[in-house]
Amino acid sequence: MPAVSAADLRSLLGEPLYAEVVDYFVAKTGAPAEYVERQTLECLRYLYLVSAHEDELAGLFLPVEQEIDEIWHYLILQTREYREFCAERLPGGFFVEHRSISYSEYQDEPPREQAAAEALRWIPLYVKEFGPFDEGALPHWTIVRFLHEELDMSLDQIAELDTAAVS
Repeated sequence: MPAVSAADLRSLLGEPLYAEVVDYFVAKTGAPAEYVERQTLECLRYLYLVSAHEDELAGLFLPVEQEIDEIWHYLILQTREYREFCAERLPGGFFVEHRSISYSEYQDEPPREQAAAEALRWIPLYVKEFGPFDEGALPHWTIVRFLHEELDMSLDQIAELDTAAVS
C-alpha cells in the first residue's frame, strides 16, 4: 500500500482548489475530467516528491510532460494557496520554486550519463511514496513512458529500479 494516497494529496491541496484546477483544465483543453484529474494528481505527486526528498532531488530535472508543468503554473498563480500548500502542507515545509527548462535544454547541461542517472534517481522515491507506476501514470512521466514503450520494461521492472537506494 502506498505511503501517500491520491486522497491524501487531494486533501493536502484542498478540495476547493483541486476542483478549481480540474474544472479549469477540462474547460481549457477539452480533455475528459478523469484524465485531467490524473494530470493534477501526478502534478501533486511531483511537488510532493520535490518537497519530501529535497536532498536527493534538489536541482534535478524531473521529466514530466508539459501539461503537468501547466498545472503547476496555474497553482503558482494562486499565490496565497500555493504558498500555504508548500509551506504548511507539503512535507518539506518550503516554497517549491519553478524554473521552466525543456528536456533537450537540460540534456545540454550535464554529460549524457549523468543526465540519464539523474532522470532515473527519482523513480524509486516515487514508488516508495505512491506505489508502482500504473498505465494511467505513463502519459505524464516522460522517462517512465520511454522505459516502458521504447525499452520494453514492464511496470514491475520499472518499480524495481534501484529500490535499495531509498531504503
